Amino acid sequence: MAPFLRFTLQGYEMGILPPMDGTPTCAVRIKESVSTERGKTLVQKKPTMYLQWKSTFDAHIYDGRVIEVILLKSSEEPLAKVTLGLSALMERCKTLKNKSQTEFWVDLYPSGRVQISLQHFLEDSDIGKPSIKTPPPAEGVMTLNRRRGAVKQQKIHGIKNHEFIATFFRQPTFCSVCKEFLWGLNKQGYKCKQCNAAIHKKCFEKIIYNCTGTAANSVETMFQRERFNVNMPHRFKFYNYKSPTFCDHCGSLLWGLVRQGLKCDACNMNVHSYCQVKVANLCGVDQKLFAEVLSQFATKNDTQEEDEPEIGIYEDRSSIADPKAGEKPKSVRPAPATTPAQDPTPAPTSQLLHLKLDNFVLHKVLGKGSFGKVMLAELKGTGQYFAVKALKKDVVLMDDDVECTMVEKRVLSLAWNNPFLTHLYSTFQTKEHLFFVMEFLNGGDLMFHIQEKGRFDLTRATFYAAEIVVGLQFLHGQGIIYRDLKLDNVMLDSDGHIKIADFGMCKENISAENKAGTFCGTPDYIAPEILVGQKYTFSVDWWSFGVLVYEMLIGQSPFHGDSEDELFESIRIDTPNYPKWLTNESRSLLELLFVREPSRRLGMVGDIRAHKFFQLINWSALEKRQVEPPYKPKVKSPSDYSNFDRDFLSEKARLTNCDKKLLATMDQSAFRGFSFINPKMEQLIRK
Repeated sequence: MAPFLRFTLQGYEMGILPPMDGTPTCAVRIKESVSTERGKTLVQKKPTMYLQWKSTFDAHIYDGRVIEVILLKSSEEPLAKVTLGLSALMERCKTLKNKSQTEFWVDLYPSGRVQISLQHFLEDSDIGKPSIKTPPPAEGVMTLNRRRGAVKQQKIHGIKNHEFIATFFRQPTFCSVCKEFLWGLNKQGYKCKQCNAAIHKKCFEKIIYNCTGTAANSVETMFQRERFNVNMPHRFKFYNYKSPTFCDHCGSLLWGLVRQGLKCDACNMNVHSYCQVKVANLCGVDQKLFAEVLSQFATKNDTQEEDEPEIGIYEDRSSIADPKAGEKPKSVRPAPATTPAQDPTPAPTSQLLHLKLDNFVLHKVLGKGSFGKVMLAELKGTGQYFAVKALKKDVVLMDDDVECTMVEKRVLSLAWNNPFLTHLYSTFQTKEHLFFVMEFLNGGDLMFHIQEKGRFDLTRATFYAAEIVVGLQFLHGQGIIYRDLKLDNVMLDSDGHIKIADFGMCKENISAENKAGTFCGTPDYIAPEILVGQKYTFSVDWWSFGVLVYEMLIGQSPFHGDSEDELFESIRIDTPNYPKWLTNESRSLLELLFVREPSRRLGMVGDIRAHKFFQLINWSALEKRQVEPPYKPKVKSPSDYSNFDRDFLSEKARLTNCDKKLLATMDQSAFRGFSFINPKMEQLIRK
């Protein structure tokens, strides 16, 4: 562990600074030296600490690391400050007689000084086990100095207690069901997280045995035992293979010169020694043929039941298209029952008009992430500007996110029914990419503005919060949870109204009976019920809303950690720090949103619009966009991109190509039905 310094803030003197009522606050920022193309610069990676006098904090000594001590008024107005290099302070300790501890005054600019007590430790063992964790911030100014990406757990496909995930196999692998090779250059098939069985995606529904998981339940093939009484244990013995042989369970090669694996004396099944305990008791059973026979029985039974006119439970089937007849992928869920009438997509028109990438001129990169890019694009011949989101098909397929992409399209289509959701004009595709053509919101996102401002005043934060509430409640009314609410995803239009963007994490058809369970979201905003693995509904959006309101009002995150694990622990158990200057109404709203029991969280219980935090909001006028925004972004023209991060704008607006070999193996039918044109875009094209 690196040596560190222990600071104690002993006192202060104001000097010629103007007198003030009460005691000033001391803020401490720790900054790191980072090399860039233009040389070294100081970057703050940890939250600002707001400390009481006589309190203590620790800072490890690294090359170029500095601390900035700031004297603040109670209202957060900076009075004076000084920057101190940790290496210089360490050398100062070494030159004194008492090398481990010293006390001195430090002059502030433009006036005043603070008294600091300093202890130097070579390593943690010098003082037993000291606490070197940064104290949680008590009162905040600007610490939101970076964009935080969302995370999403791999999609799990469950059947017979298996947990299959789409997998890229780096060596030749064979399907454990049909015994055929798993072809393809992207994620060729599924692999069970528990028993390591490898299968084709097409063989998923042909699994006839429960997941064995571990040796403890490997003798229990419950499905067959209870329904068909199939319980035929294998008789495995070690075997010396003279030619390359593949495991019939996990599909990979049996490595070694001798005794590479085990062979069943009865059915000649070959497996690794470590796969033996995970093989189901299906000796002599052809799983593929067995599954096909079972499927024929199931189809016959379904046909007989549908012929019975007296069974009312099947009457609704007439309104649901048969997947086989309609040739729709089984993985794509239908939109909620309330949405078809509201969907602005005209079927006949979308068949006549098709947008292409050649219809646009790409000007600037507005945003970038693992999903792809968002670029400023001009529709040729119209002078109209749009934000075009481009997704690489190979990334979508390899991450098994085809369904998420279709959900995003459906939710964006619904957005036309609410003024606080980003509107979609069109979707189209090429062999390599998927494109969303959306309205260009040139006011930038809230993260950009809060980085400039530090934090928002109460009026501005309340206005944004109220419009976000309207947008969230609309989505929830449609049975949709958003799951990625954060400053980065809340945009401003040219008038200063907010619009929620990026619906890639949305989940449809949510209700008390149909809950979500995927671990996803941006770490700082993830609700505790997600962290502990509970099923959840709309409550997770209200927790994220609380984090966002806290950041708007205070300028920093409510929960902290030096690592993701520490952050998640903080979310589960810590109580956020509320500055003294925060209004009672603001604190009350945040405390109700940070209730860890989902059923008792504000938004799930009680009327959030009736809370005193929103007492000055005219909700009827707000929903009609008749309330004047407290801040209007500086926008010079419809194509003005000055409200976006320069890091993105400096990149060239171009698409990244897929690997040609991978492209040849891509299943394009997975994206059938993606393209459409909104009537408003159709009018622009026809002009």
